[in-house]
Amino acid sequence: MKKKIKERKEVFKTDSDIVIKKTYPVKEGRVETPGKFPFTRGVHESGYRSRLWTMRQYAGFSTAEASNERYHYLLNQGVSGLSVAFDLPTQIGYDSDHDLAEGEVGKVGVAIDSIRDMEILFKGIKLQDVSTSMTINATGYILLAFYVALARRQGADLKAISGTIQNDILKEYAARGTFIYPPKPSMKIITDIFEYCSNELPKWNTISISGYHIREAGSTAAQELAFTLANGKAYLKAAIDKGLDIDVFAKRLSFFFNAHNNFFEEIAKFRAARRMWAKITKELGAKEARSMMLRFHTQTGGSTLTAQQAKNNISRVTLQALSAVLGGTQSLHTNGFDEALSLPTEEAAKIALRTQQIIAFESGVTDTVDPLAGSYFIENLTDELEAAAWKYIEKIDVMGGAVAAIEQDYIQTEIGNAAYEYQKNIESKENVIVGVNQFTEDEAPPEGIFKIDDSIRIVQTEKLKKLKAERNSEKVKVLLAELQSKAKAGENIMSTVIEAVDNETTLGEISDELRGVYGEYL
Repeated sequence: MKKKIKERKEVFKTDSDIVIKKTYPVKEGRVETPGKFPFTRGVHESGYRSRLWTMRQYAGFSTAEASNERYHYLLNQGVSGLSVAFDLPTQIGYDSDHDLAEGEVGKVGVAIDSIRDMEILFKGIKLQDVSTSMTINATGYILLAFYVALARRQGADLKAISGTIQNDILKEYAARGTFIYPPKPSMKIITDIFEYCSNELPKWNTISISGYHIREAGSTAAQELAFTLANGKAYLKAAIDKGLDIDVFAKRLSFFFNAHNNFFEEIAKFRAARRMWAKITKELGAKEARSMMLRFHTQTGGSTLTAQQAKNNISRVTLQALSAVLGGTQSLHTNGFDEALSLPTEEAAKIALRTQQIIAFESGVTDTVDPLAGSYFIENLTDELEAAAWKYIEKIDVMGGAVAAIEQDYIQTEIGNAAYEYQKNIESKENVIVGVNQFTEDEAPPEGIFKIDDSIRIVQTEKLKKLKAERNSEKVKVLLAELQSKAKAGENIMSTVIEAVDNETTLGEISDELRGVYGEYL
């Protein structure tokens, strides 16, 4: 007998004492149930009636010490999961003392050069007790290694560790640019992570396939949907080709979508994404329902934030967050209203979190599953977005898949064309952006902007000097040689990378060792 899911309340009611049902009928002629294939209405039978989404706030800046202080602040404010931002040198595999790191250390995220930085970053935080999402791609395997090594030092049970590394390198080539190695060796590293985590970290989400950055680069909603799922399909095939069981590793894949400004289109996009992924995984051989479920994190649209009349962004973020919730997101980050100007201040981060909490506890939208199901508009918009996305995926399949489409510049060109059209419409005022091209006013320069100065690089460089003076350098050389050997032989590199970081090998040293094997993608 199936166990009854425990809900947050005995009975859900409106302020007028009307009882809210768990589900309501959908489009005539279509029978779809939450928690059942193809999951259009949600991956969980009871939606948010049993459990709310994870409320994350993306944070990371300056040094590990400064970011740790912000994490403790956010946890005390009610955040239920951490989301870590890393600076550009960390993202592209350079230590803070590298010449190419100058001017960028600690600026757009936290600088992490070694296991010592990682220890400081999570000081006072038990990794077994939190879910951590790390936005990291080309060096995702190294940051995961830092996390595993630190968890071991804390005495954590690795089987209980939960979180996500973004680890989506294909969208870096198409939309964002923080890649290191060519596509094929990068895909090999990703499948190494799939294999390692399947055996050692069963609760860890091994990849967050990201439409977010595709949308930030200027794509349409249909393109975001299509290119993200095409990348997901490529990761599935790569893992299957490695001999992995789709019904094991597919359960640990997650997605990361943008919540943009067109309220109803975004809701339809999330619903269509679940249905499409269910079909893709089934066609590739998945048999278990959990293998076919698209679980996703959402972040409100960074590119929609305006420097002009910045407090208008609170309204934008609220509507975007609401679309994600109505679309059934599993976790959510809401942007600070000042992020078009700088990293978010504590005040902006708190307002962003409170926005989620108000939606969750005051709006009533969490009391029934898929509240807009059955709406003629939403049902048809879901169908139309799905059809538009399949057309793109069919073209990509003809080219040989997402890797080939990226190598042929197809995806990049389509995104670029869409971004150009969007900007043209803003400049012609076809699209109104409040405070930017309509309803403008003179404003005083903003005050209280959160700035990071260049002294952070000096601090990190001194830490690196100290680490290299104190560690066992001979052990580091041996482990780097072993890493090179495994990479050349095509073996799984994860266990060696974990041992290397535990012995205080730096992120830059590991990245450079593999640059020597795989080369760089320019």
